[in-house]
Amino acid sequence: MTMTIAVALFPRLTALDAIGPYEVLQRLPDTDVVFVGHERGVVRSENGYLGLTVDATFGEVPRPDVVVVPGGIGSRALLDDDVILDWVRGAHATTRFTTSVCTGSLVLAAAGLLDGATAATHWSCHDELRALGAVPVPDRVVEHLDDRILTAAGVSSGIDMGLRLAALL
Repeated sequence: MTMTIAVALFPRLTALDAIGPYEVLQRLPDTDVVFVGHERGVVRSENGYLGLTVDATFGEVPRPDVVVVPGGIGSRALLDDDVILDWVRGAHATTRFTTSVCTGSLVLAAAGLLDGATAATHWSCHDELRALGAVPVPDRVVEHLDDRILTAAGVSSGIDMGLRLAALL
């Protein structure tokens, strides 16, 4: 049975937050990595230079085995976005793991998945994460295995998280 890993894409994301874990996870056997977003098509990274393609909408991939939410300045626009927040909540109900890189943890927190839990994010966003109910810590990767959640601090720690996730899977 093929495992589906959904990597959320959105305008002004940090490309390496998505691509770092992707490069690790797409090498797992019997795995399909799909880039999901609000609508199919190209989204641009935070500097506007790099375009990444959304292959399926959130609605088309309601129950992936794994969720990866990257960060970037564009993540702030998602904190009140019911489409992605509802998708994260609904997907998490059945995922093997729900994960984030950098400010992707703000999205997990806004969806209510990190209430009172320790979490990693970019060091400059600890106050934002705290305001959303999580407990920011300076660790590179934070695991809550009983809750099936992993968060990573940023770009290179997203690769670390991807490696740890690959070992868990």
